[in-house]
Amino acid sequence: MNGGYGALGRALLPEALLVVTALLVITCDLVWGRGRSRETRTQAAVFLGLLGVVAAGVVVWQDGALGDVWGAALRVDMLAVAVRVGVLGLTGLSLLTVTGGRARSQPAEHVALMLLAAVGFLQMAVAQTLLLAFLGLELASLSLYVLAGYDRTRPKSAEAALKYFLQGGVSAAVLLFGFSLIYGLTGSIDFAEVSLVLVSHSPGALGAVAVGMVLAAFGFKVAVAPFHLWAPDVYEGAPTSSAALIASASKLAGVALFWRLLWSGLGPVSGGVNLLSDGPGGWIVVVALMASVSLVLGNVAALAQQNVRRLMAYSAIGHAGGMALGLLAAGEVGPGPLFYYAATYGLATVGTFGCIALAERDGRCETLADLAGLWRRSPLVAGCLGVFVLSLAGIPPLAGFFGKFVVFAAALKIDGLGHPAGWVALIAIVMSMVALYYYLIVLKQAWLVESDQPPRRMAIPAVAALALAAAAAGLVVLGLFPSAILGRF
Repeated sequence: MNGGYGALGRALLPEALLVVTALLVITCDLVWGRGRSRETRTQAAVFLGLLGVVAAGVVVWQDGALGDVWGAALRVDMLAVAVRVGVLGLTGLSLLTVTGGRARSQPAEHVALMLLAAVGFLQMAVAQTLLLAFLGLELASLSLYVLAGYDRTRPKSAEAALKYFLQGGVSAAVLLFGFSLIYGLTGSIDFAEVSLVLVSHSPGALGAVAVGMVLAAFGFKVAVAPFHLWAPDVYEGAPTSSAALIASASKLAGVALFWRLLWSGLGPVSGGVNLLSDGPGGWIVVVALMASVSLVLGNVAALAQQNVRRLMAYSAIGHAGGMALGLLAAGEVGPGPLFYYAATYGLATVGTFGCIALAERDGRCETLADLAGLWRRSPLVAGCLGVFVLSLAGIPPLAGFFGKFVVFAAALKIDGLGHPAGWVALIAIVMSMVALYYYLIVLKQAWLVESDQPPRRMAIPAVAALALAAAAAGLVVLGLFPSAILGRF
């Protein structure tokens, strides 16, 4: 469908609903929330935010794949629908962690910023031009910078926001400069037209510089080494709900955007598929190196962590390497395995941060030792945490196992060890065994180690408990029936 403004409005209706909801949340808090308790205002803001997320999700699901819209500036295909639904689901779960955690000042603004970040994620999923891709990326990033520093009572939150903002600003400048070089070399900002020009004209050294800048921005967005340095500080300092959104929906939208950009736009300069016959060259080798370093650095560094959030950050860096591997394989097998990996990882990560939020509500949850006795305090939280952590570790029959399996299989299927993805897959398999060790340490603390303090029952809001149970059930169901997602691709 490639109509005029009517088709454009229909394609952007989910984003419009989220923007209206964000304004409604702030307005209701100003008019109705005055004089009410912070807990009541938080619950009202989250409820309205969830209504907007559900409404946007219904619109996305009902419209389905529209095709190219507005001169092919937007593409609402199966990948876009899947990413939008996934982003909205992860955003909704992140909103629920707001109710599970400690009540904070200005809850309406917090929820509104999360919704505006989701608007950027949705735009990233459908962008087919350099300009719209940059706008969606920066709309999401600007909201996330504020969310990272939203807890003004903790110096670590301010430090996280400053580091995130400074490195993100540099990343945005690098990406924009790379886009300007691509436009100068090809005369177009449309992914498809850029690809056509690159097929017939070699971009030369300047094109290599442009692609390198794009890859650097991709590395920052998804926390791929060596552009990962912001992640541990942001995961540790940001409010739990903000960290959950950054770790899940942000990564899902980021890999979808860069899959389109790299394969639909810069595919002709990807390099040889078989290194043994075609020789090295192109961005495939660079992405393979970034993925390998991320897998090794993230999983090895996680072994030394005692802080729960920093452990999750280094775990995320390792998983970002797996997503980069899925990006390599997606050029040959399509985006299905990559989406399944990123979506199921996001679901497990949001659930893990939800458990951390509830533990923080009950007391202190910073180090692994703070998880001791969690099973006695709340069997539900400890059980759900087990599902989430085992899924991240890749234990069958949970969805995390099949996410890794389909990506590794797709990478090895391309051309064996003749393709860079084959070597990265071998590294990923070895690092998965390393990751299992520190994930089991988390479960040991939560399930087996007794706390020094007398055990007391954890007070859990009913909505938060329902969200945790739904996320855990989702990982089990998607693990038992992976074709429910993969079959659609």
